[in-house]
Amino acid sequence: MTSLLRFHPDGRVGCLYTEAIDLRTLGKLEVSRATDIRFNDGTQQWEVRAAGDDRLLHSDPSREACLRWERENLS
Repeated sequence: MTSLLRFHPDGRVGCLYTEAIDLRTLGKLEVSRATDIRFNDGTQQWEVRAAGDDRLLHSDPSREACLRWERENLS
């Protein structure tokens, strides 16, 4: 898996967190989730929802498919 770091003009770095790169070497970490992946009992689907406003971004019967969608669309 390839990791992509986005360096912002104000010095912040954004990325989809993995342990492929030890980000602590860059300084103090502030981590926030972009999404939540949870199971919907009613639809029997795994859902990827935006962490900030709970918008449904993707759903699939497979949790692994949702994790893959997250990696492909947020990295």
